[in-house]
Amino acid sequence: MSADDSAGSNLVSVDFEIFGHVQGVCFRMYTEKEGLRLGLVGWVKNTYKGTVVGQVQGPADMVEEMKVWLSKEGSPTSRITRASFTNQRSIDKLELSGFKTRF
Repeated sequence: MSADDSAGSNLVSVDFEIFGHVQGVCFRMYTEKEGLRLGLVGWVKNTYKGTVVGQVQGPADMVEEMKVWLSKEGSPTSRITRASFTNQRSIDKLELSGFKTRF
């Protein structure tokens, strides 16, 4: 991430929910790894209804790349049937730090 990116230019935040066979397949661990690889911050957690939810923040282009990964790739043994992205908004600075699994 260049100094220009971290200066608040073009930062976005988006919430996600992933549907399909996404629990018990290391989806959260792979999501955390992919988010860190892309230089993003955020969190991810399982829900009681069998989905995975979370939030991602960072440069808009990297967030878009993460959205593609969440909707099409996921962990090696996951089967994603649908990805929902909501509350996408521009932010002045990152509101989170690191990329964590929540319980």
